Amino acid sequence: MNGISTTFIVQGALWLLGIFSVVTWTLIVVKAVQSVRASVQSRRFTKQFWAASSFHAAAALEPGVSPVGRVAATGFETLQRADEGNGQDLEHSWSRHDLLERHLRQQIQNERRRLEAGLAVLASIGSTAPFVGLFGTVFGIIHALTAITHSASASIDVVAGPIGEALVATGIGIAVAVPAVLAYNFFVRLVKAASADLDGFATDFVTLAQKAGFRVQGTAARAQPSLKTVNEAFA
Repeated sequence: MNGISTTFIVQGALWLLGIFSVVTWTLIVVKAVQSVRASVQSRRFTKQFWAASSFHAAAALEPGVSPVGRVAATGFETLQRADEGNGQDLEHSWSRHDLLERHLRQQIQNERRRLEAGLAVLASIGSTAPFVGLFGTVFGIIHALTAITHSASASIDVVAGPIGEALVATGIGIAVAVPAVLAYNFFVRLVKAASADLDGFATDFVTLAQKAGFRVQGTAARAQPSLKTVNEAFA
């Protein structure tokens, strides 16, 4: 392997680490914004939900973009669609209680997947970046040793420079991996906490729905506000 190809391999490893670093910090910023936004919106909706005068009044709340709001909207929609089903197909063969729990569980899984999006990339970068750096270092050392051989000298002045440059790739690989690993662990912890909150809210939702007989009054009227407006306009 000649010196030119070895140099290209080292430079390619460094460029790849640079791409890894850009992707890592982009994901960190995106996931941080997503987590903060979801947390704020969920707290806001939860406060409005528990401030509602009744379970039926809570059905009129706008879910917005909060995970808790989407879970609640799924629950209310499930109860509404249970009234529309004729019980002749598999979709409506469940009891209202089981049907509600099933759809809430599915929505929680959807929210979890949404929050986990991008974390696999962080985990992959955190685990592979040091090896990419080491890969570049190995070929850098090979190139350095080849240069030393051609110089016909093994003094410290000749060896230190090329070997030191080759070790830079390992240092860059570690520098790229550390933020990725720390960010991954941090966001995984946030996902687990958010999932626990969604599970707790879903349990409370099912309890409230059971007290309401697994029915939501006024949901159909809320779904067709334009018809009432048109009739009033022509009255």
